Amino acid sequence: MRRAAKVEAWMPEGNEIHRWAARHAAAFAGKTVRVDGPQGRFTDAAVLDGRKLLGVKAIGKHLGYDFGKDRILHVHLGLQGDFTEGSGPLPAVKGALRLRMWNAAAIKKPAAELRSRKHSWYSEDDGTANIPAEQIAWVELRGPMDCTVYSQEMWETLERRLGPDPLNGDGPDRALAKIAKSKKPIGVLLMEQDVMAGVGNIFRAELLYRARLSPFAPGASVPVETLKKMWKDAGPLMRAGMVDRRIVTTLAKDRPHKKGPVLREETHYVYRRNGKPCWVCGTKVMKMEGFAGRNLFWCPVCQKG
Repeated sequence: MRRAAKVEAWMPEGNEIHRWAARHAAAFAGKTVRVDGPQGRFTDAAVLDGRKLLGVKAIGKHLGYDFGKDRILHVHLGLQGDFTEGSGPLPAVKGALRLRMWNAAAIKKPAAELRSRKHSWYSEDDGTANIPAEQIAWVELRGPMDCTVYSQEMWETLERRLGPDPLNGDGPDRALAKIAKSKKPIGVLLMEQDVMAGVGNIFRAELLYRARLSPFAPGASVPVETLKKMWKDAGPLMRAGMVDRRIVTTLAKDRPHKKGPVLREETHYVYRRNGKPCWVCGTKVMKMEGFAGRNLFWCPVCQKG
């Protein structure tokens, strides 16, 4: 009997969280919005319903929908969470729907050509089928790790707990200080959100490869200049991933197809490429399961030091 291949679970990384924040702010910020939990899975709807959304914050892998002091809707998507966006009237309630938010005026308008959009696997979404943010009339949330109303103090506590975020204009000093004192492997440290907020398994693998740094090197042994270059590298890569959700980390000179659109199989150097030849040296990419709770991918030759 054939068994289905086990697919590694994927958690949205900082680029996608900031992308949601930007899209939902463009659609709803400054407007009075309706909020409900039609299946009883979100019990704090009355605290937010009918209030003006002041803005949407993003830090690391956390979203904060700001409805005023002590009314911040905190969303952490985790491994299962996802949004569906749509235009026109609200759809029928389906699936394990946790929360809906909508613009009462916008849902009365005819639906745009692309009425709704639930994101696919990140690498298959090139952005071309997404509804323009200004046409979003409603969003639905399913499967998040957390969806609760935070007080201002709770949100500020979260901000203090998390490390600097490359997409928030933060500097790397706090991250550098923690890494410099740690004997943990750098491949573990990059997954700890109090070190660098928003960096997940994809960016961990790719940033380490681009720095030609072994994931097993103790943090304290990594030169400061190397860490600074990784931080500087992270910002543009993550910002580029806000455009269409795809995370493209390869350089054109290293891809088999050096011109034209980046093919799906050419977007990464090592992430989920175990057993395949490294684009640069030809050595088979390695995989280790359960490294800081996730699968680790690296090239044993390009990242030997």
